[in-house]
Amino acid sequence: MTMKKTGTILALTLLLNGALTFVLFNHLKAGFLADLPDVRPARVVHYEPEKVNIKPVPTTVPADFVEVSASVTPAVVNIMSKSREGGFRIAGGSGVIISPDGFIVTNNHVVEDGGTLEVTLWDNRVFKARILGMDPTTDLALIKIEARDLPIIRYGNSDEVQPGEWVLAVGNPFNLASTVTAGIVSAKGRNINILRGAYSIESFIQTDAVVNPGNSGGALVNSQGELVGINTAIISETGGYEGYSFAIPSNLVKKVVRDLREFGEVKRGVLGVNIVSVDATLAQTLSLPSVAGALIERVHPGSSAEMAGLRTKDVIVSVNGVAISSVPELQEQVARYRPGEAITLDIIRDGRKIRKYDVKLKPISSADTFR
Repeated sequence: MTMKKTGTILALTLLLNGALTFVLFNHLKAGFLADLPDVRPARVVHYEPEKVNIKPVPTTVPADFVEVSASVTPAVVNIMSKSREGGFRIAGGSGVIISPDGFIVTNNHVVEDGGTLEVTLWDNRVFKARILGMDPTTDLALIKIEARDLPIIRYGNSDEVQPGEWVLAVGNPFNLASTVTAGIVSAKGRNINILRGAYSIESFIQTDAVVNPGNSGGALVNSQGELVGINTAIISETGGYEGYSFAIPSNLVKKVVRDLREFGEVKRGVLGVNIVSVDATLAQTLSLPSVAGALIERVHPGSSAEMAGLRTKDVIVSVNGVAISSVPELQEQVARYRPGEAITLDIIRDGRKIRKYDVKLKPISSADTFR
């Protein structure tokens, strides 16, 4: 056989193989996509992120996450909401077991549709669940199943979480149970304007851990396996699910869960002020030592702030010793306390000195338009 004929046969063979491979790939791809469960995205935000310069924080990569993953995945459950008539699936997400007797925290938007709730545990046991309380202002809810000796995830201190720190996101994306992804904390105190209501609290932990629909209500844990957040939202420039993810800080989760368990609703106190975040212009105008804090624009008559002696143009820089750099962070700190409880604020006044003020919080009234 001549070399020319050999080359022709080889070319035809490669072309045929390529065509068959293409057909087979598309057939398999179509079958794979068709088999994916129809999961309604719990919360996807289309967002064009602002440009923010974040200083890198030195960190070391853990050898692996096997031990942490093994300790936390049994405490993350799948939650399915079904219509009361017909039993069709209307929503789904994840939840975190926080007590051995079946208390589970999740997102409000996972359970707010009013369907019957079905919880699937890590070992595939299925339980009916009841709602104990919901808080749309933080997008948190507390549900309960009748079970004992369940694995739990212990709370960590979200105030200690730092940008650059490694975290794991655990949930059930696309109904795929016990999915673990790793990433780092990108920022804290993020407000992305997804929650409705005058008193909504958005001070999210931002991470680059891969989170998809179905992860909502799942756990964000640190390298010690402690719960530092509840995953609640993702954003994407393309409409896909490759964007950043956002979690509710665990210290706020703890307070909301405590209220829902005790009262069935959240008890929240307010300062009674109108506030704005300090930017570079304000910092220069007020001769502040740094671009951080919340400036008081107005103190409302009879409010907690007025009774404590706070004034217009005061800058709040910490709550109970925890530094705050923006309005969302201040709101989150204050939201951890009930009416009647006292908090200590560090204030910069006239750009010269810091004074401490003890403020006894008052409850929210229906007429209030302040924080």
